[in-house]
Amino acid sequence: MGKRKKKSAPLQGITIEAYAAEGKSIARLEDGKVLFVDNAIPGDVIDAVIIKDKKSWAQARTTRLVQPSPQRIEAFCAHFGVCGGCKWQMLPYSQQLVYKQQQVVDQLSRIGNVELPAIEPIIGSAQDRYYRNKLEFTFSIARYRTFEEIEARSEKFEQEPALGFHAPGLFDKVVEIHQCYLQPEPTDTLLTVLRNYTKERNLPYYDFRAQYGWLRNVIIRVATTGEVLVNLVMHHEDKEEREALLQHMKDNIPGITSLHYTLNGKMNDTIHDQDVICWYGKNHIVEKLENYSFKISPKSFFQTNTRQAEALYRVAREFAGLTGTETLYDLYCGTGSIGIFCSAGAKKVIGIEVVADAVKDAYENAAMNGLSHCQFYAGDVEKICTDAFFAEHGRPDVIITDPPRAGMTEKLVQQLLKMRAPRVVYVSCNPATQARDLQLLDEAYRIVRLQPVDMFPHTHHIENVALLELRNN
Repeated sequence: MGKRKKKSAPLQGITIEAYAAEGKSIARLEDGKVLFVDNAIPGDVIDAVIIKDKKSWAQARTTRLVQPSPQRIEAFCAHFGVCGGCKWQMLPYSQQLVYKQQQVVDQLSRIGNVELPAIEPIIGSAQDRYYRNKLEFTFSIARYRTFEEIEARSEKFEQEPALGFHAPGLFDKVVEIHQCYLQPEPTDTLLTVLRNYTKERNLPYYDFRAQYGWLRNVIIRVATTGEVLVNLVMHHEDKEEREALLQHMKDNIPGITSLHYTLNGKMNDTIHDQDVICWYGKNHIVEKLENYSFKISPKSFFQTNTRQAEALYRVAREFAGLTGTETLYDLYCGTGSIGIFCSAGAKKVIGIEVVADAVKDAYENAAMNGLSHCQFYAGDVEKICTDAFFAEHGRPDVIITDPPRAGMTEKLVQQLLKMRAPRVVYVSCNPATQARDLQLLDEAYRIVRLQPVDMFPHTHHIENVALLELRNN
């Protein structure tokens, strides 16, 4: 039998000193060890328990708020602190922006270690509630129990089904959600209708441990155009129950313009390799950015904060400095949204994306907007951008790159150094990996402008746009 792990003594009266990053704050113990704490803000005095203990640092969970920080406000959501989303509701939005700006400054200066211009003031979101156009909810046989629930009851809980969000760090437990401030109606109505109907008929929710059950997920997209797409994901076919449930959704959830279902018998929840079947309405919805229209199907990637995506893309377009004569390369182009948004100022737009289905959507979006000077290619940038490709399509005058959170691959960075476009606009959803890439690009480029943009209020996530210009030497 292995040794039982020794429990750490509870910490009492710990003062939170500063914000760290990734939603965590910092305190220091008497021995000088740095303590990273969730669910606390600078100025809070808390009791806590250590959940991870290393030589020079530790991570702790707040157990009691002894004295609130003067900055702290009342959270507006009943699920705050449990569901794992919107972790900064206890901070005024104006103060969230201060810490996000600090996060960009700290990560670019500490990790990048390159010469930086002054970082421009962060662009906040005009809406800090109901700003998301897409949410995914999960059916699970196991409702998440809070620490308070568990401590208040001596006997074992019976299993209880739940519809909501996965509990943080737990693949099989779901926090029951009754009202969500992230997405406008009909989202709350959808949750109520589905919960009532499925529980009344005792329809089996999914068991993530046994990999068994029927109802798995429901994905809802609400466009600013008023169109609504819903995709119900089930483990296997049960035609009679499926037809009845979809009809009930259509009849009782107002505004649905595109209703789909997907059968997913795999172990994971991804549906990109599954058939999505349109049961009612159009097979897509349409979203708009400024005057540009974009087709969104159930598998499409699209920025989840539509209005703030416009702000982000305006920054990218401004940084690109297009005059109508340039060849613009849009790397990680997805469904072509940035390239199309900037297309009026470009002579030609070349989009490159590894996901072939996204490239197909990009062509459809270009056609929807009447654009004939936008071309899209599926594959890896380093394989596509050869001398032969440049001879046919032209070398880039401007490159816009918008990689995932992991940043660009080192091969792609080296390819950019070879391509030597006069201007590079780097749109990042992770300033830490952006800083790493900027350090590599420093070999040939200097950073001219930096603009943080907040896409996700009440979370620690932050976007940052960098403009790089080719050095003269």
